Amino acid sequence: MKRLTGYLLMSSLLLGGLGTIAAQEAAAQPPPKVLSIIREYTKPGKSGMTHEKTESAFVQALRGAKWPTHYLAVDSLSGRPRSLFLTAFESFDALEKDMRNVEKNAALMSALDRAGVNDGDLLSDTDSADLVFRDDMSLRAGVDIPHMRYFEISLIHIRPGHDKDWEALVKMYMKAFEKITDVHWATYQAVYGQADGTYVIFNPMKSASEIDRGFAVGKQFESNMGEEGMKKLHELEASANESSQTNLFAFNPRMSYVSDEWIKADPDFWKPKPAHAAAAKKEEPEPKK
Repeated sequence: MKRLTGYLLMSSLLLGGLGTIAAQEAAAQPPPKVLSIIREYTKPGKSGMTHEKTESAFVQALRGAKWPTHYLAVDSLSGRPRSLFLTAFESFDALEKDMRNVEKNAALMSALDRAGVNDGDLLSDTDSADLVFRDDMSLRAGVDIPHMRYFEISLIHIRPGHDKDWEALVKMYMKAFEKITDVHWATYQAVYGQADGTYVIFNPMKSASEIDRGFAVGKQFESNMGEEGMKKLHELEASANESSQTNLFAFNPRMSYVSDEWIKADPDFWKPKPAHAAAAKKEEPEPKK
C-alpha cells in the first residue's frame, strides 16, 4: 500500500488524497460537477519553456476574445512528461454550449487552429476524458484552489463486477479519516475517454511539505484502523483493484487561462512574466558604454 512518494493510498492510492486544509476557509469552493481533461505528452526535449511558448498562443487567443471559460494547466513531476489541461463545468449542457459558442466565433477558431498546429509539433500523443464529481466518495473536497501549487492525482481502475468492493473500501477510508481533520480529497468518476470503472482522485497541496507530513498521517491512519481493519482493507483492495497509480503535478500559471478572481487572489503567481521572454532578455548583449 505504498504510493510513489510514500503515502498510504486508497486502493493503494486513495490516501494520495491526503492534504492539509487551506487556511483561507472562506475562499474554499466545492469541486466542479464536470471536469474535462486534455492530456498532452511532449516529445523528449520539448517540454518546459518550449511547450510554454506554444501554449501561450492559446491563452492569448482566449484572453483577446475575453472568453468566459477558463482552464488550469499542470505539468507532471513523475511518470511520462506530460501536461494536463483541466476545464470545469457545472454540467454537460454547459460544456456543450461552450463548444458551440467557440465554433460560432470564427476569429477565435482561426487563432486556436494556428496555435494547435504549432503546439502539435511538440507532442508525441494526446488524449482527453470527461469526469463527474463523486461527492459521496470525497472528503472535505472544497479547498482554496487559487492558492494551491500541486496536485497528487491518483488513477484507479476497478475490476468489472467489483463495484461493491470498491464502495465498501471507500467507506472504510472515509470513516477512518473523518477523525483526522486535516485530510481532504476529491473523487471523480470517468464517464468518457477512460475505461469503465475508472476513478480519478485529486489532492491539491499548497507546498511539497504536505507530502512529508503525510507520512505521519499515514501512521495515524493505520493506528486508527487497527490490525483487523488493515487486513480487511488489503482484502478489499486485492478484490477491487485492477490497476492503480499516483503521480505528482505542478500548477503552471504560464500555460493556464484563469479568471480575474484567481489572478487577484495571488497575482505574483498567476500573472508571471513569460519564461521565454525572461530568458530572451538575459541573452541580450550589454549596451556599449
